[in-house]
Amino acid sequence: MIRVLLADDETMVRAGVGAILAADGDIEVVAEAADGHEAVEQVRRTRPDVALLDIRMPRLDGLAAAAEIRRVRPETAVVILTTFGEDAYVERALGEGANGFLLKSGDPRELIAGVRAVAGGAAFLSPQVAKWAIARLSGDGRLSRAAGARERIAALTEREREVLALVGSGLSNADIAGRLHVVEGTVKAYVSTILQRLGARNRVQAAIAAYEAGLVSGDRE
Repeated sequence: MIRVLLADDETMVRAGVGAILAADGDIEVVAEAADGHEAVEQVRRTRPDVALLDIRMPRLDGLAAAAEIRRVRPETAVVILTTFGEDAYVERALGEGANGFLLKSGDPRELIAGVRAVAGGAAFLSPQVAKWAIARLSGDGRLSRAAGARERIAALTEREREVLALVGSGLSNADIAGRLHVVEGTVKAYVSTILQRLGARNRVQAAIAAYEAGLVSGDRE
């Protein structure tokens, strides 16, 4: 069972998102919060697998709450729930290491897929957010970022680059283990080493490095 904390200052949104999650028999909403501070306290108390956080909340916004949750319980994966067009928030969140990004206007199936993905150790971007991120990587400064990413990735072994490419493709540790015919613990060790060598906070940042360096194609729907 995947245990989820749901934090949003709008009661109707919490009810709607909670109903979608409850429809999946493997997901349980164990706590709700109306602001970022309460979300952090609920994480301390209930120890969920996933914290689903709105960006705009009183007292402590979703990004600040995400940073605090990573500090007090790094085992809890953080998914940011955002509204399309909040590019500045998405960019900041990408830099601060959230595990996933979902749009409130997205397909309910994306919500389930995103929660499942991050609970399994993968990163998840809704298609619209992924396209925005990829477009950003193709904009100003692309060449310098690509050169920097290639330089960092050059320090990885061939196997580590292979694992990084699979991380960039959105595969979970279990999926990568199956693809490479190794045990999941071995994949976890590889990912930990890759994050450390790249200076990445989590799999989303590692995936972006994989895109920038050309290990993964941005041509996807």
